Amino acid sequence: MAKFLFFLLKSIAYGLALAFLLMLVFPSFNHLSIPLFKTDEVSEDNTPVSYAKAVRRAAPAVVNVYTRSTLVDPRSLRPRTIERQELGSGVVMSSQGYILTNYHVVYGADHIEIALQDGRWLEAVLIGQDELTDLAVLYVQAENLPVIPQDTELDPQVGDVVLAIGNPLNLGQTITQGIISANGNTGLSSRGYIDFMRMDAAINRGNSGGALVNSNGTLVGINAAAFQLENQDIQGIFFAIPYKLALNVMQKLIKHGKVTRSHLGVSGDAVVNAAGDRLISSGQTLYGLSITSVNANGPAAEAGLQTGDIILEIAGKRFSSVQQALNMIAETAPNSELMLTIDRNNQQLDIKAVTRELRR
Repeated sequence: MAKFLFFLLKSIAYGLALAFLLMLVFPSFNHLSIPLFKTDEVSEDNTPVSYAKAVRRAAPAVVNVYTRSTLVDPRSLRPRTIERQELGSGVVMSSQGYILTNYHVVYGADHIEIALQDGRWLEAVLIGQDELTDLAVLYVQAENLPVIPQDTELDPQVGDVVLAIGNPLNLGQTITQGIISANGNTGLSSRGYIDFMRMDAAINRGNSGGALVNSNGTLVGINAAAFQLENQDIQGIFFAIPYKLALNVMQKLIKHGKVTRSHLGVSGDAVVNAAGDRLISSGQTLYGLSITSVNANGPAAEAGLQTGDIILEIAGKRFSSVQQALNMIAETAPNSELMLTIDRNNQQLDIKAVTRELRR
């Protein structure tokens, strides 16, 4: 045993001596950088990840919105008015002075003012509002307005980093960060918050109507609200109105002063075959929209549609989801004839229905 230890120590000593001599003869060995394990790459200048450029692009176009309204105090024995003030944010959408904000921010307001980040205060006029999507369009008369960067071809994805810009609690412009957890419906059949984009960039009172932008500073949505349930503490779920839906609504409000939607008075499920088997995965091909209920006084009932019918085409066009089908109906002008191709008991029929305006 002693001989073995002596041999081992002798070998180690020779090895160390040889290594020392090699470093003396070949100094370049001393500068070799051979990592023991692979490390993550870092930028050459060690610059930390930053969204400052995105904020610089987008933040100037996000404004503070202040409203005042006069209410009658119901608790007073004598008629007495009280002034209510509300706070929100808005997004400058065009150099012509159109600003998007939330419906609930300006609802019932007698006076609306906006404050730009450059210090200007401007009176705003309400052009139109849409309760269903919680959107309103304001107009200000001013020059050199900063406009939010926009891209109509942008397709936000679940997992994208987003920044919420607004004026929470009137503390001044604030930016919070999160990721998109669910994409929203971009068509006019949107049913409010249930169809909105979901993300976890914090929104507080005053953030409503502000901008949700991506890591390039391009607009992806209009901040709307936090998810709330009575007597429950819910964290990390916030809603934003998708940009394409907001743009569509804004254009209609500017042109008509309101948003008009059509409906047929039906509800349904996506199915994959004539037997009515439900679509259960995105990999399956949609066969049609199986009608699960028909409003007795609605246009679908008048046209003869029945529970169990499967809508295959709308105006000669196929659709790939229930939401797309509802959007196709919603975006048809009210009182328009709409040809529906349906499957009833494995027989295809063409039925003509007349749309009606959807009223709240």
